[in-house]
Amino acid sequence: MSPNATMEPPMDSKARAYVTFLAGNGDYVKGVVGLAKGLRKTKTAYPLVVAVLPDVPEEHRQILESQGCIVREIEPVYPPESQTQFAMAYYVINYSKLRIWEFVEYEKMIYLDGDIQVFENIDHLFDSPNGYFYAVMDCFCERNWRFSPQYKIGYCQQRPERVQWPKEMGSPPPPYFNAGMFVFEPNLLTYSDLLETLKVTPTTSFAEQDFLNMYFKDVYKPIPPEYNLVLAMLWRHPENVEFDKVKVVHYCADGGKPWRYTGKEENMDREDIKLLMKKWWDIYEDESLHYKNATADHGKLGSIIAALTEEEVVDHQRSAPSAA
Repeated sequence: MSPNATMEPPMDSKARAYVTFLAGNGDYVKGVVGLAKGLRKTKTAYPLVVAVLPDVPEEHRQILESQGCIVREIEPVYPPESQTQFAMAYYVINYSKLRIWEFVEYEKMIYLDGDIQVFENIDHLFDSPNGYFYAVMDCFCERNWRFSPQYKIGYCQQRPERVQWPKEMGSPPPPYFNAGMFVFEPNLLTYSDLLETLKVTPTTSFAEQDFLNMYFKDVYKPIPPEYNLVLAMLWRHPENVEFDKVKVVHYCADGGKPWRYTGKEENMDREDIKLLMKKWWDIYEDESLHYKNATADHGKLGSIIAALTEEEVVDHQRSAPSAA
């Protein structure tokens, strides 16, 4: 070997991590705690980084750190001023997720929304070839897609043969992913270009998800739906779901957040939904999954955690139907 040659460090020595995003002082912190415990149960080899906005209270940050999370504060990213009607009002703050491309101390990361749970180890996704953006294709059949041309004509990429894309509307849209879970490589040039591109890109109904689909369309590689099972797939495209193979569940439906679950909203009384709710709660309430450095003396931090969870545990036990 030439004395000037440099050795590439072995792949397993490169830093990798899961990453999620948290804003505000609401109850989404429960979702992130559940995610941290779920990842721990799968015996992942990598940490969970939580990108938090400045409005996340200190007590919530302490809870996350007590569960072994790496808390990183980021500044908000705002889209250009627009009259766009977002599918969900809070989507506007989701552009701040773009900051995670700045986390260049990690060679590769897997992003997961806070309403996601990981039930099987997915560390192998870190070994996917570099240079691509990996995510699961979305479904266009729910009413929150009502502003889209796909919804208006009844087209969905999950079953494109059902409704053909009309020739008069031009070429069919490219594959479109759900941005609740994706595999990516942090990069400062990409980070800078994302923010510059955002300045000149009109906002659309699905906010940063639409933006990321536009930006990464040429390097997007679909991965199987079991890596991000959106709940609506269970009733919209059951033929595309192999329930026993599902590794990652995305609890993104009206009434579908486990920590708010009542079973009263449409489709929420299904047996498969009840089972998935039970699986999430089983992990969330499992004390054996608490991070080893979590306080055990029921001091101030323990009281904060108890206060956050006690009412929801009672409500869950009272209102969540049996999954049997």
